[in-house]
Amino acid sequence: MAIEKKNNRRTGTAYENRAVLFLREKGYQVLEINFYTRFGEIDIIAMDGNYLVFVEVKYRKSTNMGTALESVTPAKQRRIIQSARYYIYHKFFREDIPCRFDVIAFEGEKVIHIPNAWHA
Repeated sequence: MAIEKKNNRRTGTAYENRAVLFLREKGYQVLEINFYTRFGEIDIIAMDGNYLVFVEVKYRKSTNMGTALESVTPAKQRRIIQSARYYIYHKFFREDIPCRFDVIAFEGEKVIHIPNAWHA
């Protein structure tokens, strides 16, 4: 069990790093990677123009257990929103800064980027 968890973390980190490179190539300024709060983790926090963007990164080797996008459940979205509010408050951003929530999904070698995947 411990080895599987360690390998999952290693795989997750590799795909998060790929997502960071993907975002930088698109002109995003990456501010944070793996920002932890008591509510959960935000994989990537970046600026896209004037938007503060909170990015969830998901990977699926196959779709046997559902797609990567399907794994971003409403409960997961709520935890990310709570973590985003915490980030904005503790990093002294203005409360009216435009924000959005993106998902970058890796399904096999296919990269799917969904800007504004859900609303807070």
